[in-house]
This record gives sequence, C-alpha cells and structure tokens, in this order.
Amino acid sequence: MIRVSLSLVALSLAGSAAAQPARRTWINPIDLDYRYNFEQINDGASYRTGADPAIVRHKDAYYMFQTLADGYWRSTDLVDWTFVKPSRWPFDSIVAPAAWSDGDRILLQPSMMEPESILVTDAPETGRLDFLVRRMPPLPGATNKAPEEMKPGEIPPGPWDPALFEDDDGQWYLYWGSSNIFPMYGAKVAFEDGRLIYRSPAKPMLGLHPDLHGWERFGQDHCACWAPGKPSPSYMEGAWMTKQGGRYYLQYGAPGSEFNAYANGTYVSESPLGPFTYAPWNPVAYRPGGFAQGAGHGSTFQDRYGNWWNSGTSWIGYNWGMERRIVMYPTRFWPDGQMAASSRFGDFPHYAATAKVEDPESLFTGWMLLSYRKPATASTTMGEFAADRVTDENPRTFWVAGANKPGETLTLDFGAAKTLRAVQVNFADYKSGRFADAPDIYTEFELQSSLDGNSWAPLARTEGPRRDRPNAYLELPAPVKARYVRYVHGHVGAANLAISDIRVFGSAGGRAPATPAGVTAKRDTDQRNAHIAWKPVTGAVGYNVLWGIRPDRLTLNYQRWVDQGTTLELRALNVGQGYWVAVEAFDENGVSKRSKPVRIG
Repeated sequence: MIRVSLSLVALSLAGSAAAQPARRTWINPIDLDYRYNFEQINDGASYRTGADPAIVRHKDAYYMFQTLADGYWRSTDLVDWTFVKPSRWPFDSIVAPAAWSDGDRILLQPSMMEPESILVTDAPETGRLDFLVRRMPPLPGATNKAPEEMKPGEIPPGPWDPALFEDDDGQWYLYWGSSNIFPMYGAKVAFEDGRLIYRSPAKPMLGLHPDLHGWERFGQDHCACWAPGKPSPSYMEGAWMTKQGGRYYLQYGAPGSEFNAYANGTYVSESPLGPFTYAPWNPVAYRPGGFAQGAGHGSTFQDRYGNWWNSGTSWIGYNWGMERRIVMYPTRFWPDGQMAASSRFGDFPHYAATAKVEDPESLFTGWMLLSYRKPATASTTMGEFAADRVTDENPRTFWVAGANKPGETLTLDFGAAKTLRAVQVNFADYKSGRFADAPDIYTEFELQSSLDGNSWAPLARTEGPRRDRPNAYLELPAPVKARYVRYVHGHVGAANLAISDIRVFGSAGGRAPATPAGVTAKRDTDQRNAHIAWKPVTGAVGYNVLWGIRPDRLTLNYQRWVDQGTTLELRALNVGQGYWVAVEAFDENGVSKRSKPVRIG
C-alpha cells in the first residue's frame, strides 16, 4: 500500500515540477555510493569511506577519483554521481591518486612507495583504462633511511600522495609528499614512448611550520595533543597544483585527517617549481564545526561555467581514524591573488551552479536546519543506541534498530508545523560486517510526513537504479508543511540498521534572529590563538564565527551550536598576521545580519 501511494504521489509531484522546474540542490557530505574499506578486515573494522578526492573536468563531464574505491565516479552536473567500474585496477586498489585531464585523455597515478604503473583513458565514461606507463622509473635520490642518516640529495621513497600538472606550454610536473618530517617535493617530468622521465631532480617545495601557522597544529581544534604522553605530529600531504591569473597555487592538506581541523592550504609562486611563498590568508578551505567537519586533502577544479571548486575530506572516525567522506565547496580567486573556499553553511543545501557565479555564498539556498535536538522516537532500539542521537548533528553517535528489517521506523517531531524542503539521511556503520562490494549492498527507504502524528502522507523515497547511499540527500519537488517526519526502512547492506543523523531543512516561517551584540576578540600571547566572545541571541540555533585578514573578506568560519556557548578559542591564526572577526546567528527561520567586524587585538 505504501509503495503504490508513494509512486502515485511521485508522478504527481514530477508533473508539478515539470510545469515549474525546481532549481537543483546538493549537500555535503556528497551523496555517493561510498565503498566498504577492506584494509581493516583482519581487525574486524567494517566501514564505508571516501577520501582524498581528485576531481577533474574532462570534456562534458566531471570525474572523481579517491582512495580505496576500486573505481571512480562520473557526473555531468556535480549533483548526481554514477560509479564507473574500470576495466583494470591495481590489486591493492589506489590510494590518494593524482588525476589530470589534458583535454584528450585522463591520466591517473596512484600513490606508490616503489615503481608501479600510471593509467590513462580517452573514454573514461566507459571505464576502459590502459597503461600509460607500465612501470615507473626509480625515484631519483630515493632511499629508505632514517632522516638523520640521509645525505644531501637523498629523499624518502615515493612518490606518495602525487599530483600531476600540465602547464600551458605542455610541460609536465609531478608533486608529492606525505610526512610529518619531510617536505613536499616537485620535479619536471615528461611522458615519452610509454615511459615517465624525470627531467629534474626532486626539489623541496614547502613544509609545515605549526610554530607559525596555528591551523597546522595537530589534534582536535589544533589541540596539539594525540594522547597523554604521546607526540603530536602534524602531517603535510595531498599535493594539488592550480594555475590561475598567472600564479601557481601549490596546495596541501594539514595537519591530519583524524580530527575536525583537517584543512587545505596553499603556497603561491610565479613559477611551477617555485620558490613558493606562504599565503597569509591560509587556510583556503576550513570547516572544523558543524556536521561535516574537515576539508583537507582534495583538489581544485573549474566547472563548465567558469566557477572554481575545492574538494576535500571530511572526518567521521568512529570505526577507524580514517573513516571519512567527501565534501566540496565553491571557491573564489580575487584579482590580488587571494584564494578562498566558501564553507559557510557548508553542510546545508546549496544550489547547483548553472551559470557563472560572482559570489560563492550566493549558492546557499537559505534552507535552515529544522531537526537540531528535536525529539525522536524509534520502533525498536538496540542497547544504548537511542533515537535521540539522530538529531544531535554528530556523525559519531547514532541510533541502531533492534533488527535490520523492512518496516522499522524513526520519527522526528518538530514541535510545530514547518515548511520542509529537503532531507538528508546519514547512515552509520555499526558492526556492519562488510569489506567489499556486493549486489545486496544498496539503500532503500521511504519518508512520510504528518501534521498531527496520526495521518501520514508520502514525502520522498529512494529511487532506482539501486545503489548504496550512506549520505542520502532527497530534495523535495515542492515545499511541504509538516510537524512530523517518519523514516520507514526498506534495506541496507550492513548487518545492522544504524542512522547517525536525519537532517531536515526548510523554514519555520518566522523572522530571522537578531544580530549578535557585544563581540570581543582578544589575541593570546601565543599569536596563533584568539579568544572570541559575543552575547547570546534569543532563539538562536547556532552561530557562525567569521574571520579573515580584511574586514570585507571574512573568508574563514567556525560554526557553533547554541549549546556550545558564546565563546570560541580560535587556534588557527598565523603569527604576525592581522585579522578581523564578526559573528552571525541563525535559527530555523534564517540568518541574522553579521555583526560589525572587529579587529582581533
């Protein structure tokens, strides 16, 4: 009965949408069929993951390559992504790949510690891959020695975390490095007769300086702590090169993927092999707060309309430190050279770009989170994994059903009727018991809505073709008024049905909150830190603390929930650089005006 009624309503809504086309939206983490990881099979840690995205535009489509996926994804609109099964793939899969399109073909290079292969395709939509380089030459100067034993000119094995770059003159370059000790390296290379040839020795490009750059410090919120009595190394990794406006932006991820503070930074040069200068407005992509935390180790690419995007890796880390997802942020280059990815409301719905966009923040839909801390009830529950965890905006806490069977339900109560626009259902892995792809690994569920909790109407459902959707995002064809939303389970491929968060977006229909007052900003004796405070705003759900090196370019932000208080110890600043900060409040109705920027003194 439910399936029939849902189908009829879906056809009705589709007809309405055809009469008045809706603007497509997307959300972070990106709605992909993330693959189950096999590396921890002997540890019994089963989880889906996606990391280190290399996204390239090739002809009429976009292609995403990532770590340990046994294939790649294709999209024509940056909204819908389809998995492509390749004709050949390394037995150990691919980690942190380099990818580049030269217009005719895509080159794909895995991370490697000894000579392996580089793949190529001129028909990536088919999955057909061939060898461009069947076997790499030894990396010049590479030696497996302790750092203190190395002689001048010697470097560690690799290239690990590689990045390929073809300049406008046709010259190729290779960048690589992933270490808490060694720098990032770069070299001029060439492809000839099925071989890669190193045209120059490896040259250090950049390294980490956490003593000067607060955001490069390891740990949760750059706490520089791993565990009591253990060292806290900061890692530099994830090379990516972008040329824009005659400048070369050599990007890197830091300080480590296991915490919320993972970010992308850049050094800038007038030459592809430097010398490179640290950008004072670093980091360029940063999101330590909210639901999808972390933005490091990704890629920068331009869409068909000329808009720039920066992708990265978001942290989950419940089953394993490297349990992660993929995020993507609209990005801007100013004429003076500043680069910044817009992560403000970075895990709320955004419009898909259909033309050139001058202000990346204009892609934010304005659909607000309606589900934060709302009451939730479940049909069954396993142990302590209670239903209220699905509205806490934390991917590391989750509800587990008493049984993984069709018909299990999870119901959210908003307290009053709200206007619904989209829903994101985020599944978790709890003792999932899967370590490889399989035909029964797919996601199916239905969503229903109600005004009174008694009469239920179809709201949305997953549609074919079947695929796994750990972060399923369903945009409604038209606004719906409802007080309740109910999840009705169909199928997941894991041993247990576990949901971390059901995130509902729309509007409560009221006025936006007041502008935060009393904003103060005091720099610590340690210039990498600052203490920000503001007065609470009545009815606020959360705040965005926005800062930057100019009062008219507050390019960085930290999202805070109202129950986290009205103070923030900001630990991401660069020594010797001046900053400005402002605060805005948001609730279920909208976003306040920003406070007047104040200097961090």
